[in-house]
Amino acid sequence: MAQASARRSALRLIRDAVFGIALSVQEYFAFLFRLCQSCTRGPFYLRDIIRQMDTIGVASLFIVMLTGFFTGMVLALQSAVEMERFGASMYIGRLVGATTIRELGPVLTALMVTGRAGAGMAATIGAMQVTEQVDALRTMGVDPIRKLVLPRLFAALLMLPVLTIIADCLAIFGGMLIATVKMDLTAELYLRSVYTTLAHSGFVLRYIPIDLLQGLLKPLAFGGVMAVTSCFYGLRTAGGTEGVGRSTTQAVVMSSILVLAVDYILTQILIVLFMQ
Repeated sequence: MAQASARRSALRLIRDAVFGIALSVQEYFAFLFRLCQSCTRGPFYLRDIIRQMDTIGVASLFIVMLTGFFTGMVLALQSAVEMERFGASMYIGRLVGATTIRELGPVLTALMVTGRAGAGMAATIGAMQVTEQVDALRTMGVDPIRKLVLPRLFAALLMLPVLTIIADCLAIFGGMLIATVKMDLTAELYLRSVYTTLAHSGFVLRYIPIDLLQGLLKPLAFGGVMAVTSCFYGLRTAGGTEGVGRSTTQAVVMSSILVLAVDYILTQILIVLFMQ
């Protein structure tokens, strides 16, 4: 009897967990549908968009620069150990450039901005939710999605590619620093190697390297995922200040997971489109 009761309790817990996940997914896509509807008609709060661009982009610039710089240095340093064994030190620029622009730059930038700006989005909107400021907006006839979510979404879509470009440049510079100091390569040889990698990938519209295009398409998707997920958990906040902390944690964790999942999906799609 005790074993049967324990088995029923375990099954009930599993069922409740599955139902909870299914309900959360349904609510997420319903929120995404309402957000898409709001994008098709105004008003659009330009001043709020500019303010969020400052919050998401300018305020995250320092941590993104540090992340890109040290990532490039570590990547070059680790690669140099193996490449020197085979006399391939001159190709270090190719490795750093391709890896950074295609993958590490967009992903690490998105994760850093998620940890900083995404948490801020969820905490701010969550605090407004528990203090009934969101309900006050509805009472005044203001759509919270247009007022609170859309400015953050537009700002993230605009700023993530810019931050990614900055991180890529700092990573390449950090790799060049290691290549010139540790491996006795010239800066000209290193930069030529980086350019050769970009040119070897091919061009779109004759002037845009395919690797660079891939490295800029991913941040657009990552910015949308981060903004939508953070705002979604912020608007679902309940339970006072403890609920704000819980929503912030959920937003950062889920945004990070979705960024990595979307990165895999986009990589598969881009390989099919451009690498065949």
